[in-house]
Amino acid sequence: MGVLENKARARLFYKYLSKVYDQVNPFIWNEEMRDEALEMLDIEQGDRVLDVGCGTGFGTEGLLRYTDDVHGLDQSIHQMQKAWKKFGKNDEVRFYRGDAERLPFADDTFDVIWSSGSIEYWPNPVVALEEFRRVVKPGHKVLVVGPDDPKSGVFQKLADAIMLFYDEDEADRMFEAAGFVDIEHHILQRQPGSPRAIVTIARAPEE
Repeated sequence: MGVLENKARARLFYKYLSKVYDQVNPFIWNEEMRDEALEMLDIEQGDRVLDVGCGTGFGTEGLLRYTDDVHGLDQSIHQMQKAWKKFGKNDEVRFYRGDAERLPFADDTFDVIWSSGSIEYWPNPVVALEEFRRVVKPGHKVLVVGPDDPKSGVFQKLADAIMLFYDEDEADRMFEAAGFVDIEHHILQRQPGSPRAIVTIARAPEE
């Protein structure tokens, strides 16, 4: 388990990262990449969407272009304070402070679940994905963006010591273990040589 796959350490990390997150993020996960991922979901106006690990609201902002029923959850109060400045505490978006592994929602609550830049910090990704499957409606989709596994052996060991990096095979294993079906992956990259993001879309099985 990587250093940041610990909830307390991750919260401390984001306490300081939140100050510069919106300036740093575009070098790794920019608007073009986010918008390309959003187009894969076919979100319709009126869909109730949950943004898990919403952070400062970068993904949330994109989701609001598709529907006005967006809910954001994050464990870092410092990240959420940045989001509140953009959207208000409960104006455009309803925010919750919470844990991806214990979502504070009833079964079958959401039409879509989106999560970008969060899975790499979860101590138990399969547990969190099981929660996604519980709160998304049967037959509906979730989309998760995480860091693609580096190809270099040396960098791979360094990356894994910090947080979760994974490839398509590992993503398949996690999503299948959580009970999802119709799993597909897309690799997005800002430019050649920059960090690669793995976008996984999966569907909760019909009841």
